Amino acid sequence: MDFLEDWRLIDCLRNGLPLDQDCYDAALWSSIAPLSEKSVAVHSNSVEVPDFTGGSWKTNEPVDILLEQGGNTKVIRTEPPQAT
Repeated sequence: MDFLEDWRLIDCLRNGLPLDQDCYDAALWSSIAPLSEKSVAVHSNSVEVPDFTGGSWKTNEPVDILLEQGGNTKVIRTEPPQAT
């Protein structure tokens, strides 16, 4: 991940916002290598990518990538230790 993806993940977790990725995205991303291997085995022909959501992707709400509901993660600064 790059800085912006890490920042967005932390911001969502801190502010109780839904994450940009879900378990279905993870399943799809994890299937790329096996599907590529299957495609190569059939002389680089196309292979069908399974719909891990069972069609529910059609009704998912869009992700707030503009951070209109979030983007307010504050930097937490700690005070330096007091000299005694």
